Amino acid sequence: MERGMMEEQNQMVSKRKLRVCVATCNRADYSKLAPIMFGLKAHPESFELEVMVLGSHLIDDYGNTFRMIEQDDFDVSSKLHTIVRGEDEAAMVESVGLALVKLPDVLQRLRPDILVVHGDRFDALALATAAALMNIRILHLEGGEVSGTIDDSIRHAISKLSHYHACCTRSAEQHLIAMCEDHSRILLAGCPSYDKLLSPTKNNHLDTIHTWLGDMVQENQYIVALQHPVTTDIQGSIKIYGLMLDALISFNKKTLILFPNIDAGSKGMVRVMRMKGIEQHPNFRAMKHIPFEQFIQLVAHAGCMIGNSSCGVREAGAYGTPVINLGSRQTGRETGENVLHVRDADTHNKIYHALELQFGKRYPCSKIYGDGNAVPRILKFLRSIKLDEPLQKSFCFPPVKEAFSQDIDHILETQCALAVDLGGTNLRVAIVSMRGKIMRKYCKPNPKTYESRIQLILSMSQDAIQDAVRLNCRILGVGVSTGGRVNPQEGVILHSTKLIQEWSSVDLRTPLSDALHLPVWLDNDGNCAALAEKKFGHGQGVENFVTIITGTGIGGGIVHHHELVHGSTFCAGELGHIMVSLDGPECMCGSRGCVEAYASGMALQREAKRLHDEDLLITEGMELKKVEAVSAVHLISAAQQGNAKAQAVLKTASTALGVAVVNILHMTNPSLVILSGVLASYYQSPVQDIISQRALASSQGIKVVTSDLEEPALLGAASMVLDYTTRRSC
Repeated sequence: MERGMMEEQNQMVSKRKLRVCVATCNRADYSKLAPIMFGLKAHPESFELEVMVLGSHLIDDYGNTFRMIEQDDFDVSSKLHTIVRGEDEAAMVESVGLALVKLPDVLQRLRPDILVVHGDRFDALALATAAALMNIRILHLEGGEVSGTIDDSIRHAISKLSHYHACCTRSAEQHLIAMCEDHSRILLAGCPSYDKLLSPTKNNHLDTIHTWLGDMVQENQYIVALQHPVTTDIQGSIKIYGLMLDALISFNKKTLILFPNIDAGSKGMVRVMRMKGIEQHPNFRAMKHIPFEQFIQLVAHAGCMIGNSSCGVREAGAYGTPVINLGSRQTGRETGENVLHVRDADTHNKIYHALELQFGKRYPCSKIYGDGNAVPRILKFLRSIKLDEPLQKSFCFPPVKEAFSQDIDHILETQCALAVDLGGTNLRVAIVSMRGKIMRKYCKPNPKTYESRIQLILSMSQDAIQDAVRLNCRILGVGVSTGGRVNPQEGVILHSTKLIQEWSSVDLRTPLSDALHLPVWLDNDGNCAALAEKKFGHGQGVENFVTIITGTGIGGGIVHHHELVHGSTFCAGELGHIMVSLDGPECMCGSRGCVEAYASGMALQREAKRLHDEDLLITEGMELKKVEAVSAVHLISAAQQGNAKAQAVLKTASTALGVAVVNILHMTNPSLVILSGVLASYYQSPVQDIISQRALASSQGIKVVTSDLEEPALLGAASMVLDYTTRRSC
């Protein structure tokens, strides 16, 4: 019933419209976002579009470019004034802070399923930071690219905050993968602006040229100049800007020059422009803003474009327009053959010579940044997003080779764990090395009371820690293996076995950690046996296996997809209490018919004592001293010497264990069963036979092996420490 309701809810989530908020900060990013916005608007059955406008869009000095969004017939859901004027480094930081103050209210009101952000601007960083902290999914456009200045750092920071990526080039895709982003969440889409650039247009470009440059200017006979500050080298970018203006004045061609963006250093560049009289010069037209559709026509038919705008290395390539890229702002960008780089210049002569080389040339169309089909790909990608998937990002880290450490402690000391095994009879402590070697082991009878038991654990552990110094071992932490039900997350023993009394609802982690000043891990002894096999035994590298302990009782652990299964109430792996009979002998858990009541050491001891009391156990050649207690060993010995009664008991026990293992195979489908404990070697062959007789055909080939580990409980307790503290898994 519950499963059906959950599936129905998931279907409702998948069918409802995806609420997409597109945030645009300036005229440049709108040219990339507008095609996506038109695409979303054209599919109201699938998407609900919200538009957020902030940044320099709302500043008069930069053309109040938000008006072009309204002219495109988009409803603006929110306008945020986020720019602190000053055009220096401090103003950029203050603008980010102001945006972070204002964004939470807007995002709470809009409640988007996904926020679309573009590029590498400081405004976009504020958007991504706010959305990530408010658990809103983020789609980042143009991540993975490489350029100069602080833009690189901002772009990569936004990528790390984003959940999904629509990149433009194959190299950008590979960079994102190298940054450990999940490949399944990366779309190689191309640049959305190319969808417009490569589509046929009926616009009269000559009208556009005459509107902005005058009636006498013809195509290929003018220059488009657009230079922005380099925030990591403001003075250098102002200097090269002045040299560019000097070269353009000397070159004596009609030039359309746009004002720089709002980054730190733009005031200095505008000051240089005005000192040189550019706004009054007859060869120049200085503009704060030109609509993208018209601007790109001007770029397409220019004799040359000069500056450091990304438009020069990206969009201009679609038309083969010759470009001169100045300085370091676009360092690392992929470019077509139409781009000539002038990385540095001490005089305007180098720039002038570049103008002579480039002006009037035409180059082949470059499709590095797109093929004209980016928007359909992005819309399909958005439709594929499952809102019921976990929001938490997962990073795909590459395998890391274990480094050779030059730290003197690592060279001279052996890294070890302190392992504690709390059994029904004995309390054991061991120093275990990283390779599973037991450096020193201690054993004492297990006290019956809580206080005495804690005191003995602490005193034995402290003795072991002192010995570790003499053995040149560094203790990384303490691992504890105990019977009963354990909450390993909290370090609490929830319920003990009857063999370990006064040991329920016990917080063992706190007193040990406080006294020993070491991190402490805790788990059930059956789980520890599975962990020991996973790290040191037959389970190394095996994705799914089960370990079954056949000792005084029967327990075990289940490893699924390389992880130990604990269950919702931490009782997964209680394999001894799999019921193999509707009736049967009484088990220590209070029920009847459990496999532990048939096949455990205590069960065999019970049957051995029964046969002995009936004078049916001892056969010719067997001896049993009067002071010697009857045990499972005597039952096995009698069976091996032909005692039919003993053989019948062991056959029943083996069959019960085999049936329990078949049930495990049908429930968890492991690829391997590992028998551990004193009875493992006896049970291995009969259990394998029962599997071949009673299991489904698909499970009959699963192998049963016996453990090679002498101390699985201690090694498993140690592995909890060694795997976690070294951040390594087997």
